[in-house]
Amino acid sequence: MAERVDKDKLPCNKPRRTPNHPTKSHIVKACEDGKEKIIRFGEQGAKTAGKPKKGESERMKAKRKSFKARHGRNIAKGKMSAAYWADKVKW
Repeated sequence: MAERVDKDKLPCNKPRRTPNHPTKSHIVKACEDGKEKIIRFGEQGAKTAGKPKKGESERMKAKRKSFKARHGRNIAKGKMSAAYWADKVKW
């Protein structure tokens, strides 16, 4: 079972890893327009493309492009969506 997170102690819009969570790799307290929301995102143990690197393979570029195309509408929703944070942190 995952450890309980105190929403009040989490800083706004600062993602952190959750190595002991069974399914999600990160957590963030998303804050926007006076609203707060706990968002868990990212598959635990998934091999993502990571941030763009100099000399990365075409396969990784294609993987990143596919993710952004597949989740583009949800990423555009902003800070209150898991896709936004996955894009920012993991891709």
